[in-house]
Amino acid sequence: MEVNLDKEVGFVESVLFLDSEPLTVEAIAKITELSEDVVERCIEALKEKYTQETSGVELSLITGGWTLTPKKEYWENLKERYGNKNAGRLSRSAMEVLSIIAYKQPVTRAEIESIRGVPPDNMIRLLVERQLIKEVGRKEGPGRPVQFGTTKEFLKFFGLNSISELPRLDEKENERFELAR
Repeated sequence: MEVNLDKEVGFVESVLFLDSEPLTVEAIAKITELSEDVVERCIEALKEKYTQETSGVELSLITGGWTLTPKKEYWENLKERYGNKNAGRLSRSAMEVLSIIAYKQPVTRAEIESIRGVPPDNMIRLLVERQLIKEVGRKEGPGRPVQFGTTKEFLKFFGLNSISELPRLDEKENERFELAR
């Protein structure tokens, strides 16, 4: 028996439109007071709706939650005006340090410096302030140096659901990320 969920789909869509953070099925169910099963069916209906060619948005899974985002084909033209204004741009140096951390995590300051050849202290401080990286532990060994890794904010900033969605490095790029000996 086919159940009509038009109102529920519209309700879930409204919640996703209004909330600036990606929401899990559980969170959407709590907000809407719908069952998780109904929310999942609504998500499926919305995914189908947004695959239409005439739609300018899509339903994206980011950091384990659902959110409405512009279709990738339109985002290149829109990001200059509508990009995350509080995130700002990252300098080339900050992006370099961030990419080393993303691909080599957990990684220490000394390991980043070994790869870059330049002390990363200022860039690490900036990336911690922007909540793109955080301390994730300490390495065994002399001085027990702090190890850094990426955060949920990093995933949101780049529109990723998980770190496994990072682009693969080719052989030449992979060599660049090897620790200098």
